[in-house]
Amino acid sequence: MAKFLILIGAHLCTAPRPQKEAEALTNAGHDVIVGGCWFDPDLVERDRLIMVNKKWRFVPMIDFRPSKKFKNLLIRLQGRLAREKFQRFGIFSPELLGYGAEAMLKFALKTRADLTIVHSEAGLWVGNQLLDRGFRVGVDFEDWFSEDLLPEAQISRPITQLKRLESLLVKECSYCLTTSHALAEALAKAYNAPKPTVIYNVFPWEERSQIDHQKRDRKNLKLPSVHWFSQTIGTGRGLETLFQALPQITIPLEIHLRGNYPESSRQWLEPLIPDEWRDRLFIHPTVPNSELLSRIAEHDIGLALECNHITSRNLTVTNKLFQYLQAGLAVVASDTMGQQEIFTEFPHIGQLIPSESPKALAQALEDLLITPEKLVKAKLSALQATQEKLNFEFQIKQILYIASQSMNPVKTKISV
Repeated sequence: MAKFLILIGAHLCTAPRPQKEAEALTNAGHDVIVGGCWFDPDLVERDRLIMVNKKWRFVPMIDFRPSKKFKNLLIRLQGRLAREKFQRFGIFSPELLGYGAEAMLKFALKTRADLTIVHSEAGLWVGNQLLDRGFRVGVDFEDWFSEDLLPEAQISRPITQLKRLESLLVKECSYCLTTSHALAEALAKAYNAPKPTVIYNVFPWEERSQIDHQKRDRKNLKLPSVHWFSQTIGTGRGLETLFQALPQITIPLEIHLRGNYPESSRQWLEPLIPDEWRDRLFIHPTVPNSELLSRIAEHDIGLALECNHITSRNLTVTNKLFQYLQAGLAVVASDTMGQQEIFTEFPHIGQLIPSESPKALAQALEDLLITPEKLVKAKLSALQATQEKLNFEFQIKQILYIASQSMNPVKTKISV
């Protein structure tokens, strides 16, 4: 039995991939700790619900809840000073990568795991610090962190330092995962490194047995229903394309959006909704992880409208696409390289459309809905693809094999 530490920079309930990783390693007999952060009291309760009856442990390394006012002020001040030093003088500090990077390192050093697996920007720095001290380290490139921003946002970010940290970890870590073959090949080429192991953001097939078959989202069951979700409802997630497509859709249907909906998003989104759609477009809050699959399964078509002009988002395959398939929905997806990868192998799960094309989106929805047989075939193909290959059970052996290989003697770190 080995001890594994999985480091995330957020609430457990917002990190499904590390949860599945922890479950796989624990079921194989290992001792697993997931270290994360607490920010939101409501999400804390969701984290606690997830941990009921789990064999692995979740530890909030850092607690930023409002009740910790003094600690919050101090850490936020450190972050502000770090940003000012970087913007004025180009001085890098780990606080630029996320609140509490130093606390994450301290926790990892205290835990002394046989393998520490990092999942966030701050984790990249922690991983390199641990390698310097002779610890075994793994990395999961859930995103290509240095390539996950619009050009205008990169100006204030330590991109050079992020690339250096990524380069060192992708070369040094035998436990090195990412989310698609497109992203794995791009990382290997960019850093002249071995290709990371691909573990798709898929979910356990057995979770389908927990679907409650209730209709809590839909208002008119006679109308077909389209579903979109993300952690946050906002710009840059394909909703602009959806709203531009609405006037071109002639078939009556419901649109359901799910995600955190701050006031800033409300001010941006409300003016975009055509008047004739206001009684058929519904916005729902996020739900606990245990309920999400049930709510998705109420609908007919899932939208994965990722943009392709941000490198990381173009190359990855997000959670939402696989959750739509798991729920048995047809999928309309933009033609990012990552999503093309899935549609190439499973072409009948829905329709792939040009990114940011309202006309193509409207046409794809009507093509699926105007012929009921086509929609039924896509939904059945989604379930078949999930049951046969696009499920987490299919990938567990690969994770365990890579984990066992990472237990080999630690290599000497390459100097750069």
